[in-house]
Amino acid sequence: MIMYMAKIPKKDAEYDISMGMAGIQQASKDPKMLAQLFQDMQDPELMAEAKKMMESPDWKKKMKNLSNDKAFKANLDNVKKTMEDPNETAKMQAKMEHMMKVGQGELQADAKDTMAQAMQAMGDPDTMAEAARMMKDPNFQQQLSQMAKDPSFKKYVSAMQDMMQDPTTKAQMDQMADNFRSAL
Repeated sequence: MIMYMAKIPKKDAEYDISMGMAGIQQASKDPKMLAQLFQDMQDPELMAEAKKMMESPDWKKKMKNLSNDKAFKANLDNVKKTMEDPNETAKMQAKMEHMMKVGQGELQADAKDTMAQAMQAMGDPDTMAEAARMMKDPNFQQQLSQMAKDPSFKKYVSAMQDMMQDPTTKAQMDQMADNFRSAL
């Protein structure tokens, strides 16, 4: 039983690393995931956690073992060869730039959809009343304040700013804001 329990952290570390590698591989094929990965890398808290993980002995040991793996070495050699060829490097860079542009567009579209759904929900008087009740709660106000500091929240603010360029949407938002103020 003790031997089994002693292996759990090692298995957890192996699982975390394999999932991370799988996520990176998936991001290299999925523009939206790639854009989200780069966006997440702008989050100081997330990067601090990643740094802490990379400093852990379990992670370092797993990386050392991984670097001795034949398949890993073969992949690394292929990447090195590709990077030595200026034409291949240029193709990879162009592909990544395109994927980032497409992925950022998809993330922005998702944020706009989310904001449009929120606006539609706020058209319901019961939802509006519930939102007004929540805004009076100091705990909710604090949570909202924390959420506004989250870098991933910026995409929703940006989406709302883009949406506000449309006169019809702006009029709807102004009406909603008036309704919300009266509900408070």
